[in-house]
Amino acid sequence: MSNPLWKLSILLIASWVVMTLTHEVGHLVGGKLGGATLREFDLAPWRLPYSIHSPDPYPKLTLWAGPLFGVFLPFSVAVAVRHRSVWFIADFCLLANGSYLALAWWMGDRFLDTPRMLEANIHPASIAIYCVLTIGFGYVWFRRDCKHLFADSKAS
Repeated sequence: MSNPLWKLSILLIASWVVMTLTHEVGHLVGGKLGGATLREFDLAPWRLPYSIHSPDPYPKLTLWAGPLFGVFLPFSVAVAVRHRSVWFIADFCLLANGSYLALAWWMGDRFLDTPRMLEANIHPASIAIYCVLTIGFGYVWFRRDCKHLFADSKAS
């Protein structure tokens, strides 16, 4: 695939699907581990996936599991596979999960994760640290991935 825009488009679509699925599956796993009752969920990546747990005896676990699993699983796969395209997806997931929590905080929509985390008494500093680390490293690494993608196409 010599056209870098075509490859970029495919990788961005794959990255979005992986990010939304791993993030939301994280909430599902966290809820299950914490004994929450799953009321409703949707994993379709073409709209914003969601899960509703009620009652949820450990909402902090359920809420943190999404962004943590959404970064951990793609990175684990990237470490195992060690292919540039898989790192592209993992780095996208890192940047996207941090950006999502930061934007959700700014937007304040009560159905998004960050306002729900704050409502569950998750300390704002822990959310801020997560956002700074994931956005900081995610930006640098994802930018590097994009540079490699376009440099590889010039070398071909």
